[in-house]
Amino acid sequence: MRYPKDGKLLRIFLGETVQHKGVPLHEWIVKKARKEGLAGATVVKGILGYGANSVIHTAKVLRLSEDLPVVVEIVDEADKIEAFLNTIDEVINEGMATVQNAQIVFYRSNKSKG
Repeated sequence: MRYPKDGKLLRIFLGETVQHKGVPLHEWIVKKARKEGLAGATVVKGILGYGANSVIHTAKVLRLSEDLPVVVEIVDEADKIEAFLNTIDEVINEGMATVQNAQIVFYRSNKSKG
């Protein structure tokens, strides 16, 4: 069943080497999102990018970077995204977060109801 529902898309842009308490920050964010009951989270690794310090990070063979860009994407209802942002805001010392409107068309699991 499809159901259009308004939601929010949270994107958090980080370097892959940024850590929180000895754990990659993107991994900590995903685990925290799961613990907080958000619908789901995905981490996407970039091949080229730069952030606030304007240093280019690339996956090119001749210039291997150990700090490639990663993006954590989380979609859920607006109030859940806002609450989650309040939870993680003080932990993120470097990076950027954006929020935009998202229409949730479907949200399914392949687990059988039995």
